[in-house]
Amino acid sequence: MSGERRAVATAAAPQAIGPYSQAIVVGDLVFLSGQIPLDPDRGRLVAGTIEEETRQVLKNLAAVLAAEGLDLTSIVKTTVYLTDLADFPRVNQTYAEFFAEPFPARATVAVAALPRGARIEIEAVAVR
Repeated sequence: MSGERRAVATAAAPQAIGPYSQAIVVGDLVFLSGQIPLDPDRGRLVAGTIEEETRQVLKNLAAVLAAEGLDLTSIVKTTVYLTDLADFPRVNQTYAEFFAEPFPARATVAVAALPRGARIEIEAVAVR
């Protein structure tokens, strides 16, 4: 695997809100930065249920992957950050709408807070 790194950037997903890339490609691996439920057109959080927020996060990840000619089936690992673990069953149900077996490996972590007051953030690793 080559050690060269290349940033991924697309206007179809929310722009980074800090000093980081939407994704970094190293060889056949794509490391996707965490996405929160920002509407890329408005730059604001999607207002609604945790299901709606989860769908927006996954659409944002899909948009970054699409910039590399990939889709969600390329994801091999995700980390889900939730501000309330009581949302876990509803997030799980919505997450299952976007992924099929074999499901990506996953960790879910409870956190005190997320940027811009989001309730969910998901980061991922994909393979070309």
